[in-house]
Amino acid sequence: MQLEPHGPDTFVGVSPAYPWGRVYGGQVVAQGLMGAIRTVDPAYRLHSVHAYFIRGGDSDEPIRYEVDRIRNGRSFTTRRVVARQSNGAILNLSASFHVDEPAPDVSLVDPPPDVPGPDDCEVEDWGTLLQRRPVPAQPGTSRRAAWVRVKGPLGDDPTMQTCALAYASDDLPTEAAAADHPDLASERDWGDRFMSASLDHAVWFLRDAPADQWQLHVFDGMGLTGARGLAFGHVFATDGRHVASISQEILLRRVQS
Repeated sequence: MQLEPHGPDTFVGVSPAYPWGRVYGGQVVAQGLMGAIRTVDPAYRLHSVHAYFIRGGDSDEPIRYEVDRIRNGRSFTTRRVVARQSNGAILNLSASFHVDEPAPDVSLVDPPPDVPGPDDCEVEDWGTLLQRRPVPAQPGTSRRAAWVRVKGPLGDDPTMQTCALAYASDDLPTEAAAADHPDLASERDWGDRFMSASLDHAVWFLRDAPADQWQLHVFDGMGLTGARGLAFGHVFATDGRHVASISQEILLRRVQS
């Protein structure tokens, strides 16, 4: 998630290679947020991000992040970030920051009951950063859940922890959005018969919790139309606190033989 400055409000980052051949979308969102946060007064905390994935990124090429300081307000600050490679823009991201205000804290979303802990779930780590423990799926539903954390320790820096959650947030929604497809015969082989890509992604950051400790991601598919699927979900800390909410639309196409 580290970036190097490359002129005014411009940063450059690199990506490891991922098994599917493109840069992981969560990587680009996390680095884009890191660039945006570097242009914002620390008194403002990130509360939401909305991102459009424009084309797949190439892990063999650095990514350039251009930050636009859209507004500096008394309560809210807004930034836009465009991530580019030699073939053009790969991501367009908007982020909003808010000064902490004393106000009631009300949570109406709870984690599902009777979820096994991460030590009781199968290990499905991937890449260099993400540790993943999927919860067994409920038959006949599109609900998908997993314990997820970014390898640490990341320390107490809230910026790094926030960007780590953004990194992890792109992992599970595709599974939930794809689960309703009538032609997906099993959980294990759909990736060989279909291609998928994240189209747009939104995260609302509600409460602080370290992303290098286990967090429960729970997503439900909302159906599919026009080769697009939609999923909504929530992230919970181990103590049940509602940490974040996430929505994602994906592209899901059958591979042509």
